[in-house]
Amino acid sequence: MQDRPGRLLALKLLCHPLEVVLCCILVAMVTITFSQVVSRYVLHVSLSWSEEAARFLLIWLAMLSAAYGFKVRAHFALTIVVDRFGAKAKRTIGILVVVAMALFLCVFIFEAVAVTRNAVGRVGPGTQMSMAVPYSSTIVGGVLMLYYVLRTGWRDFRGQGRGQGNEPGAGRE
Repeated sequence: MQDRPGRLLALKLLCHPLEVVLCCILVAMVTITFSQVVSRYVLHVSLSWSEEAARFLLIWLAMLSAAYGFKVRAHFALTIVVDRFGAKAKRTIGILVVVAMALFLCVFIFEAVAVTRNAVGRVGPGTQMSMAVPYSSTIVGGVLMLYYVLRTGWRDFRGQGRGQGNEPGAGRE
């Protein structure tokens, strides 16, 4: 039974892939930035690719973190007006908000695809990596945000999410 904790950890990692990717990106950013500092101030040699790689990772971290915020419902929501309505009106407003956000994210994803396709032929000067790689973070982040908005909206519509009690932190995974 000694490998039971290992299996539990593996299961948790498989159940939370977004969180695992975010942690890996953060570790990579810290490692690259630390390597640049050591290289520059100890070895007196500047790494030509490190700043650009860290910047690309930061772009991915920002977009995936925004999606994570949708997943755990951590984004700011102003409910002072909605709280004055009855349950039926709150539910209707909630549906309208989900539809509006979904439409916005669909347009966002469409435009992100266009920008990313436009960047395919360009490369970063330090990494020689296609600029489509950092730009594609907007596509991935947008799709994840859309998924989490629709999932949360569906759960609220069915009465399983935070929409019932409006307690902070309810409905989180």
